[in-house]
Amino acid sequence: MSFLVPFGLALGSCLAIEVFAGDTRAPFGRRLPDLLLRLSAYALLLLFWFVFSWRPWLAASTCVVTVAALVFISRAKRAVIGEPLVFSDFALLPQVPRHPQLYYIPPVTDLRIAGPVIGTVLGTALWYWLESSLLPDQPSERLAALLALPAGLFALWFAAGHRPLSGWIARRFPRPDLDSDIARGGLPACLLAYALRWGAERRAPVPAPATVEPQAPGDGVVILVQLESFVDPERLGGPHLPLMDLIRARAVQYGRLRVPAHGAYTMRSEHAVLTGRGPESLGFGVYDPYLATGGREPTSLARIARANGYETRFVHPFHRDFFQRARVMEALGFQRLVMGEDFTEAARVGPYVGDVALGQRVLAEVRQRGGPLFLFCVTMENHGPWKPGRLPGIDDPLAQYLHHVVGTGRMVEDLVAALDGESVTLCVFGDHAPALPTCKPGFGGTRTDYALFRLGRQGDAPRRADLSAHALGRLLRDTVAAEPAVAGSSSVTMPRW
Repeated sequence: MSFLVPFGLALGSCLAIEVFAGDTRAPFGRRLPDLLLRLSAYALLLLFWFVFSWRPWLAASTCVVTVAALVFISRAKRAVIGEPLVFSDFALLPQVPRHPQLYYIPPVTDLRIAGPVIGTVLGTALWYWLESSLLPDQPSERLAALLALPAGLFALWFAAGHRPLSGWIARRFPRPDLDSDIARGGLPACLLAYALRWGAERRAPVPAPATVEPQAPGDGVVILVQLESFVDPERLGGPHLPLMDLIRARAVQYGRLRVPAHGAYTMRSEHAVLTGRGPESLGFGVYDPYLATGGREPTSLARIARANGYETRFVHPFHRDFFQRARVMEALGFQRLVMGEDFTEAARVGPYVGDVALGQRVLAEVRQRGGPLFLFCVTMENHGPWKPGRLPGIDDPLAQYLHHVVGTGRMVEDLVAALDGESVTLCVFGDHAPALPTCKPGFGGTRTDYALFRLGRQGDAPRRADLSAHALGRLLRDTVAAEPAVAGSSSVTMPRW
């Protein structure tokens, strides 16, 4: 009885939190199976916390606080980037203390964070001392209890990843559908189920990929530049950017690019362009493709280019560990990585290496090539958040963004001017729209801007063609092979949508 009362109150409180404050846009699931699924997730969460203390009221309160925190974080995340909390977000947590400047939260030393953390630790310690444990007094029974409960929870988690339980979970969650699944079964259940489905997909046998036959190199130099948070500033109410005139006059193809997210998740757009894989092909790995595949993509642009005789280089003026980029890029097929440690003397604009300086390094890499070159560059100057103190005398977030985007425009203009006499393909694209107060989720249907230049040759008149990120990736395959893709292949130009 001493366990049932706090247990029941905790489940009821968690249910009330999700009913009245939950992060969902679909009708609340009222069917009995949905309610049982929701309550089962709360119960598992409570038992997880109970393992650490064997104090029912402490475990119950911790369970309620955990659900409330998940809901609050999910609502805050949706307000910024239009998407609720997903299981793969927890894999990014180690980045937060290492790179706090990249996130919209204070560092752990800030009293707004340190105060609640210290208070929680002290409060938990006091509660731990005041509430009696339910562990048996007999040493042998105590040891058995201490081992049995965590072993039981681990066995349940193991069983959930294997049949028949995994089959039941797969039928309940056949494909990613965050809003519907959270409304139906609750956020905790959705987090657990999606993690299990992702794990099952990783363990499933992978069909052998279609053989990619090496071809003669296509264009001598192919440069792909991913522009951080780039959209035409006029779409945000900003001034005209000269780069847009250059694009409309010189690019063989340009337009809006539909990317997988708003305001964040650079790796989704990056993966889509580098692999040509659409979200429907990624299953539950769609939320973080690098976490799902680790860069093991036999048909990535870099791998195809390398097989066709290109040097493959990746240029990014930030830490190697962020998004595990160094490991992922090597797996994708890049031979040479030029990263943060190579930019210690480069000019910075705000906290990051300026785009103009980055463009100069790209040109240096092109000049040093020994043969055909495929180079992928990721900019950093305009990475959010845009906070007061970032730029001298400019505190407004939009004004900071517009200041940085001028540098982005100059970088692309400099690249076009410097490479204009050579046979070069240059593609630039925005990874996602900026997470600004004036650029809310839903802006432009997650569309950024892209442009494809074919320098040093006579080409067709500029053409606007709006694409998805993965369609752009498939289109670019034709630039690293002497023979254009034929109709029906995986690299044909995608139609407009």
